[in-house]
Amino acid sequence: MKEDKKVLKEDKKESEKKGFIHVKTGDGQGKTTSALGMALRAVGHGLKVSMIQFMKGGDSRYGEINSSKLLKNFEIKQFGRASFVNKKNPDKIDIEFAQEGLKYAKRVVESGEYDLLILDEINVAIDYGLLSVEELLDVIEKKPEDLELVLTGRYAPKEIIDISDYVSEILDIKHPFKEGVLAREGIEY
Repeated sequence: MKEDKKVLKEDKKESEKKGFIHVKTGDGQGKTTSALGMALRAVGHGLKVSMIQFMKGGDSRYGEINSSKLLKNFEIKQFGRASFVNKKNPDKIDIEFAQEGLKYAKRVVESGEYDLLILDEINVAIDYGLLSVEELLDVIEKKPEDLELVLTGRYAPKEIIDISDYVSEILDIKHPFKEGVLAREGIEY
């Protein structure tokens, strides 16, 4: 019996060293918020976190930007404009920002300095044609074994879902936005 407990304890330590791939997708609100919860938990345990936000930028209204500055070991970098991207005809600058964000993600992966990497809205960037699935798969392939990777945004590609360890779909069942309530500071952003 003691030997069984020892084996379980050793197995647990090995599994804790493995970095898994998480997908947070779906039409409901809370994908970025869920990833931020993971970041907060990781920082609380002394882990180093990088969050790269695609299609977001130039807008310091996001509460997570201000919060990250108050926390040790948590950085957020934005690669986008404050305005919305036109899905049918994205501006050249939107593609350039996304490519710049992907290059930064590769540097984070290759550095080996981080325990958790969040690629926020990466699924949307792919759906909008700013990045390709193949480009993201290349980043994932280079991921160190112990790096935890979180991919957020609607429209997660099947290829990404298939290789991920955790996949959560957040459903939109009810939301005050449908009744005309706009996004509220400190709650939705």
